[in-house]
Amino acid sequence: MISFTAVCKRYPGGVEALKDVSFTVADREMVLVTGHSGAGKTTLLKLMAAIERPTSGSVVINGQNVGTLRRRAIPFLRRNLGLIFEDHKLLFDRNAFDNVVLPLNIVGYDSREAARRVRAALDKVGLLHKERAYPITLSGGEQRRLAIARAIVHRPAMLLADDPTGNVDAEHARELGDLFRSFHQVGVTVVIATHDALLAQHLASRAIALRSGGIVPEFPRT
Repeated sequence: MISFTAVCKRYPGGVEALKDVSFTVADREMVLVTGHSGAGKTTLLKLMAAIERPTSGSVVINGQNVGTLRRRAIPFLRRNLGLIFEDHKLLFDRNAFDNVVLPLNIVGYDSREAARRVRAALDKVGLLHKERAYPITLSGGEQRRLAIARAIVHRPAMLLADDPTGNVDAEHARELGDLFRSFHQVGVTVVIATHDALLAQHLASRAIALRSGGIVPEFPRT
């Protein structure tokens, strides 16, 4: 479970990215974090992944207060997380297979098991036929799918995605939404930060709406 209690995040210069934010996300729930650019969505995900620490309040993931974790404990927390960044963070000097296998290499998977998991992840996102392709040769949508494959290859219990449908057309956004729904259906907790109203309507999941760092009523759905 994810629990935010009275969380504030203030950056140098006095900029308040989050103000007194409290909410919970249940295990195996899919939740959208919505709001305008600069509302605090990315900061909220970074706090969940211990990339940032709260200025005040508590962020608890599966019983651990991640804001007080020692640095050496953070990699163990992230083994249960899949992170999909807005800018993908792909390695352009490595092919698709090598990008996806990286998290498994870091934790010491057997090479045969790692290869099996990588190909399963690539197949899940429709890129198995491009396992030897380099990211520069892939379209923007394919790069996004490659980033998703890397995030799920270790089969995390929780998936955090920052604006996964940004700069893609409505059809591809719907396909990506269906992909995230498929992860949720097999028991993964999914948290998606987005300003895409069509994605929110398509997924019809609970929404946590942010405005200028604070929570407002849920994003309207039809």
